[in-house]
Amino acid sequence: MIEVNNLHKSLGDEQVLQGINLSIQKGEMFALLGGSGAGKSVLIKNIVGLMNPDRGEVLINNQNIHELRGSKLSKLRSSIGMLFQGGALFDSMTVYENLAFPLREKTGLAEEEISTKISRQLKRVELQGSEQKYPAELSGGMKKRVALARCLILEPEIIFFDEPTTGLDPLISNAILRLIYNIHRDLKITAIIITHNLDKIFPIVQKAALIHEGKILDCNTPEKFLESNEPLIKKFVNEATRGPLEAIGNA
Repeated sequence: MIEVNNLHKSLGDEQVLQGINLSIQKGEMFALLGGSGAGKSVLIKNIVGLMNPDRGEVLINNQNIHELRGSKLSKLRSSIGMLFQGGALFDSMTVYENLAFPLREKTGLAEEEISTKISRQLKRVELQGSEQKYPAELSGGMKKRVALARCLILEPEIIFFDEPTTGLDPLISNAILRLIYNIHRDLKITAIIITHNLDKIFPIVQKAALIHEGKILDCNTPEKFLESNEPLIKKFVNEATRGPLEAIGNA
């Protein structure tokens, strides 16, 4: 599904990615781990084609995303959803309008079909009846759910979840992660969670990769991470499971 081969990327004089190799299988629930400044965001931007690597390649469904142009690139990007940390909802639009926006921009669906799709996705995230609310009227957890529904509206094959529980209390965090798990299970999407919150993420992912100073330290199952004797991995796991992340990198 996603293959990253020998990916290098510099920003100014800083070499952010230093030969990243990564393989994420179709239908997998995958975690990308690392402290602040480790290179997670730059890696994701390269994977989805928002940045071009200095060298190396990213293959999605055997297509090099950085070689695609025009309608082929647009089609591939339509198969990818992104749940941003803050939700990235349009404040001046209602929930209905936020969900309708990508459908109106990228499809030729009639309004009746758009309405049906919106109702289906709001039911999936347990927000039926919220169509006419504005983001300012929603709680943090509700905004995450609306943003997730908008991610799903174009029926992507792949969704990136960028720190999906940031700023949420523990109960709401658990509810959001349970929702992500259920959606992954029901829709068989490929899900990549970018996070440092191991204690909550490890029970739901099948594999994880730890990035440190632009390199992958390990890519393995959660169980193997927890059993690892590699000093940097042990330090990361210990710090990340007992409090604020200050384990490695520029946290």
